[in-house]
Amino acid sequence: MQVRQTPIDGLLMIEPARFGDDRGWFEETWNAQRYAAAGIGCDWVQDNHSMSSAVGTLRGLHYQKPPNAQAKLVRCTRGKIWDVAVDYRPQSPTYLKYFGIELDPQSGTQLFIPSGFLHGFVTLEPNSELQYKCSAPYAPESDGAIRWNDPDIGIDWPLEGDPVLSAKDEAAPLTSDVASPF
Repeated sequence: MQVRQTPIDGLLMIEPARFGDDRGWFEETWNAQRYAAAGIGCDWVQDNHSMSSAVGTLRGLHYQKPPNAQAKLVRCTRGKIWDVAVDYRPQSPTYLKYFGIELDPQSGTQLFIPSGFLHGFVTLEPNSELQYKCSAPYAPESDGAIRWNDPDIGIDWPLEGDPVLSAKDEAAPLTSDVASPF
């Protein structure tokens, strides 16, 4: 397994070792001992699986407020997505900076997102599936979102036309209208 630091402190790209032959391949997607040695020592309490049928479906930018803040370990298991994490920690030197990465099952690359980040993704292929581990269970009272096209963040989404959004994501506030809970 290879772990690479992104330009944002704590946000990591993970490339699990993959072993293949003429039948296909095998990889470990989580191993507590190996990941802890790489600096990822989360106690995962919830796994989520998301499927988006249309290309251009955009989900995010989501977070959970403390005390239910979540770290996430994200991977794409079908199709292709562009995944993005935004540093939402006001004391961080990279506050409101984002990192985006293409994820697909062929590469197996994962993104570790610490708590204190916004998370979102857009689908690049139909019927794309995302699976991710969370360090805290979903808590509706802690649910939060920031608008996907917030000009203070300036994410350059790989979109052709308008995204497919939920009503919640379409109505999400801007960072200038909400104080970060982190």
